[in-house]
Amino acid sequence: MTNQICDVCGSGGAVVRKVTRSFGKGSNLLIIEDVPVVSCPHCGESYMTAETMHEIERIKLHRKSFSKPQSVAVAHFV
Repeated sequence: MTNQICDVCGSGGAVVRKVTRSFGKGSNLLIIEDVPVVSCPHCGESYMTAETMHEIERIKLHRKSFSKPQSVAVAHFV
């Protein structure tokens, strides 16, 4: 994790964390692991940079070459 300046509040100490994000649903579900998200302890905001968003769009566009099918357990909140 690297420290940087928060783009929202301008404070130092924002940290880049790696998270898992899901896109779509059902047979179109795509899960992307290790997505870098900037998290600020001062203002509480978490956000992705434009570069990260562009890379996510590229992965989604070329999902067949970047992903491998896996089964995943799915539960519904009752």
